[in-house]
Amino acid sequence: MAGEWAAGTLGDIADLVMGQSPTGDTCNEVGRGFPLLNGPTEFGGNHPKPVQFTTDPRKFAEPGDLLFCVRGSTTGRMNWADQRYAIGRGLAAIRAKEGKEYRHFVRAVIDVNLPWLLASATGSTFPNVSRDQIQEIECSVPTLAEQRAIASVLEALDDKIELNRRMNATLEAMARALFQSWFVDFDPVRVKLDGRQPAGLDPGIAALFPAFFHETKVGHIPAGWQLGRLVDLCILKRGHDLPTSTRTKGPIPVISSSGISGAHSETKVRGPGVVTGRYGTIGKVFYIETDYWPLNTTLYVDDFKGNPPRFIFHVVGEVNFQNYTDKAAVPGVNRNHLHEELTVLPPMELRQAFAHSVSPLWSQYVTNERESRTLATLRDTLLPKLLSGEFQFQEAISRL
Repeated sequence: MAGEWAAGTLGDIADLVMGQSPTGDTCNEVGRGFPLLNGPTEFGGNHPKPVQFTTDPRKFAEPGDLLFCVRGSTTGRMNWADQRYAIGRGLAAIRAKEGKEYRHFVRAVIDVNLPWLLASATGSTFPNVSRDQIQEIECSVPTLAEQRAIASVLEALDDKIELNRRMNATLEAMARALFQSWFVDFDPVRVKLDGRQPAGLDPGIAALFPAFFHETKVGHIPAGWQLGRLVDLCILKRGHDLPTSTRTKGPIPVISSSGISGAHSETKVRGPGVVTGRYGTIGKVFYIETDYWPLNTTLYVDDFKGNPPRFIFHVVGEVNFQNYTDKAAVPGVNRNHLHEELTVLPPMELRQAFAHSVSPLWSQYVTNERESRTLATLRDTLLPKLLSGEFQFQEAISRL
């Protein structure tokens, strides 16, 4: 089969639009004009979440285009455009020439060749890739029917991974809503203050909540609870260097400020863990079930001080990181400043009761995440075989 395929380049199967940034005076955050994407800070799990708009767009990505980061340490990060976007110079839009149904084949070509492309990036401290470098990616070009077949296999895998991601976002939101009800809005206390019992709450757990409030310097909190600092609940520590060139193949997730960014053979921190960004992407908080390696762009919980890790995950998630972010071009936070964040200190029995209450949600979350990792591994295994012609379409389907 592979012998019948033509030798070609990415430029033969895809068009490329390099982004161009509009002038600053045409940008806004109130929805005027076109949604503007500047880089991976707006990327979501599968589609971007724009925060800026422009009334003077220069270059566009169309629905179905592959958004590709071409500048800086995030070069190679990708997302799918789900609507028309203005794109800045940190991004390129890659568009299958034959239509959206071929887009997963185009992405497969990029995925397989991404290590080569990143190695060829110019600039040591601020790497970037050019239009020519992307267009000149070499590939074997099968017939259109075979391209569609390959794309359908990969799309099925990606769709299932995306479904799991959305399910997990819902599960996490449910757990967060319970945390906020108990420890931010104090709903059970307010209900008891009105002389009622909290609906749907186990009587033993309900009994742990007081029936009135007391005044503190930040307002009313449940009677008997203390006002403390984040450092009273956990200790954050800076992550550890691990250059890409020193990593060896293994099962240990490597965590950056934007989440899992690779794997390694060596463990640095025992799981479970809670990690957040120290430099670069600020404000995202990640729960890591297994042993892991936190990079130096992160802060991780080094000491849970006897608290359930799931409870601490939500405590850190409530921090307003913008209050602690410096104004540098690449934002960063200082762990010592975060340690001073004011927080309520509920009784340990309630912290444990919360962790037990959300345990079923997180168990399903872990199950979905493991399935997604298995599917991603299968996808990575199939990719080079599909693109070389080693597997035909029906062979690939039989492995799903």
